Amino acid sequence: MRVFVEKQRLQESISLAARVVGKKESLPVLSCVLCEATKNELVIRATNLESAIDIRIPARVERVGVCAIPAQIFIQTVRALRADHITLTYENRHVVCTTGGSTTSINSIPHEEFPTIPKPTDGVRFSLPHNIFLEGIRSVAYAASPSTIRQEFASVFLTYKDGAMVFVATDSFRLAEKKIHTPIKKEPEDILIPVKNALDLVYVFERGGEEEIICTVADSQLHASLGPVSFVSRVVDASFPDYEAIIPKKTTTESVVLKEDLAVILQKATIFSGDARQVGFHAYPKRKIFSASAQNTTIGEMSDTIDAAITGDDIDINFNIPFVSDCLQSIGSDSLQLKFAGPGKPLVIEGISDKTFRYLVMPLNR
Repeated sequence: MRVFVEKQRLQESISLAARVVGKKESLPVLSCVLCEATKNELVIRATNLESAIDIRIPARVERVGVCAIPAQIFIQTVRALRADHITLTYENRHVVCTTGGSTTSINSIPHEEFPTIPKPTDGVRFSLPHNIFLEGIRSVAYAASPSTIRQEFASVFLTYKDGAMVFVATDSFRLAEKKIHTPIKKEPEDILIPVKNALDLVYVFERGGEEEIICTVADSQLHASLGPVSFVSRVVDASFPDYEAIIPKKTTTESVVLKEDLAVILQKATIFSGDARQVGFHAYPKRKIFSASAQNTTIGEMSDTIDAAITGDDIDINFNIPFVSDCLQSIGSDSLQLKFAGPGKPLVIEGISDKTFRYLVMPLNR
C-alpha cells in the first residue's frame, strides 16, 4: 500500500475513529484503526464490537492495500508531523509515515483479524435532519442509566409518533422526553440505542452541515451515514417501558419560575446539601411563597425564596439536586412550569414557551 493524503483530513478522521476504538487486550486488533487504500480514497475503520465507524477521505493512491495500525500511536504520530501532506507506505508489517524530512515507522498488527463491518442491503430506512437527530439525543441522554443491568434503561429510545420524532431516556428515577416535529417519508420502527453509542454518534456527526443523516435498521443494528462518514451501532433487543403510564394525569400544585432563578437556587443548595445532594421544595400558594432549602450538619443550612406564580395546594417535597438541574440545559424557555402531583409523587418540569421537552423526576424520602 502506498498513499499520498492530506494531513488535516487524516488527523480528523483517525481522531473520530479513535472514539470507538476497542480496548480488549484479548483481541489487539480492536485497538487499531484499519486503513484501506482503494482506487481514489483512503478508508479509515474502527470498531469495539458494540459500534463501528467508517470514514472515507480522498487520496492519491499509488498502490492499493490494507493494514491495521495501533490507534493511539498513529494519531500521536500524525499530530506531531509538521507538513500539509503525508505519504503512508505499508510493507513487511510496517507502516511508514513520510513527510519532507521526516520518516516514522510503526509496527502494524495482522489486519486479517479485524472484524467485518457489515453494510445493510435491506431493512427499514429513514432520514432525519442532522441537527434534529443530534438535538434529540443531547436533550435526553443524561437521563439514561449508567448501569447496563437493564439495557433498556441504559439506552436512548427513538419512536415516531403524531408527526414527531420522539427521543426518550430514563434510569427509573427520572425521565426525559424530547419531541421534534419533522416529516418522514417512511415511519421507522421503535429503536433502542445504547446510550454510550448514542453519545458517540453525536460526537462523530456534530461537525456535519445541514444535510440529513440517513439511517437503516437491519439485523439488530442501526447504520447512520452523513456524507463520507458512516456509524454503526448495536440496537438493544428489549422493550422500553410504557413511560406515558407513569406521567401524572393530574397535578395538585403548579409553580411558574424563571429558569435562571431555579438554576441559581439549586447551585446554592448543592453547597449546603453535602453528600446527600438533597433539596427541599416548599410551595405555599396562599402565601405566594416558593422556596428551596438544604442542610448539612457539618456545613450549615440555607433557605431561599424566589419569585413564582403558584396555584393549588401547599407542598413540601425533596429531590436529588442533579436530577432536577440536569434537565435545565434541554429546555429552550426562560420560564419553567413545575407540576407537582402531590407528596411522594413525581414532579414534571416543562418550559412555558417550549413544549417539545418534558421531564419527570421522582421525589426522595426525607
